[in-house]
Amino acid sequence: MSATALVAVANGSEDIETVTIVDVLRRAGVEVTLASVHDQREIVAARRTNLVADATVEECSGKQFDLIALPGGMPGAEHLRDSETLMDMVRAQRDAGRWYAAICAAPAVALAHHGLLEGKTATGHPRFMDPLPDGGSEQRVVVDSNCITSRGPGTAIEFSLALVEA
Repeated sequence: MSATALVAVANGSEDIETVTIVDVLRRAGVEVTLASVHDQREIVAARRTNLVADATVEECSGKQFDLIALPGGMPGAEHLRDSETLMDMVRAQRDAGRWYAAICAAPAVALAHHGLLEGKTATGHPRFMDPLPDGGSEQRVVVDSNCITSRGPGTAIEFSLALVEA
């Protein structure tokens, strides 16, 4: 049985990060579900790329994934943060010791906002470092127990490869 991943997406999610995560994971044989936090599956990413999600987060609630990954981008990271269902899923993922990950603005805007980085070393986009524990790390990709974070679009492939390795 192949590994499974949920990649959350919202209007305003960063195009490069979202597509890279999905593409690299699928090339590695991971069964990926691109899930919209909105009621509709059609998404307009930060740079106006139109994406169609496989499902909504509500439809994925109650399902178990080996990994939940959050792309950055604004206001996409805020939409992810504001999805109660998604944040409940990420909390359960953390508590079960399963992998969860975020890149760019999402570590600070979504994960740190909900206390999901407490006790972790994390990184993120340089403009979003203050909310991270101890001001964050400047490493391109940080793996701390079951949490993976990364800087932004320029590190999207490295981040995605770390997800595959995990």
